[in-house]
Amino acid sequence: MKLSELNNGNVATVSGFSGLSGEIKKKLMVMGVLPSTEIEVVRRAPMGDPMQIVVRGMSLAVRNSIASQIEVEVK
Repeated sequence: MKLSELNNGNVATVSGFSGLSGEIKKKLMVMGVLPSTEIEVVRRAPMGDPMQIVVRGMSLAVRNSIASQIEVEVK
């Protein structure tokens, strides 16, 4: 399942990345979005993009185009 498919309040674990370019993948990993890391979807912007997630206690805003390339497993 992709991160972009989750609803508000869902908790999932990152299982990998698909199709992300080097720079974006590197930035996400520096911010703590690593495989086996727990992610919670907090909310989405009124038009649906971007989405707010919490990773390791830090709040991040992620665009749907990037979220659609982050593979997760729902708990």
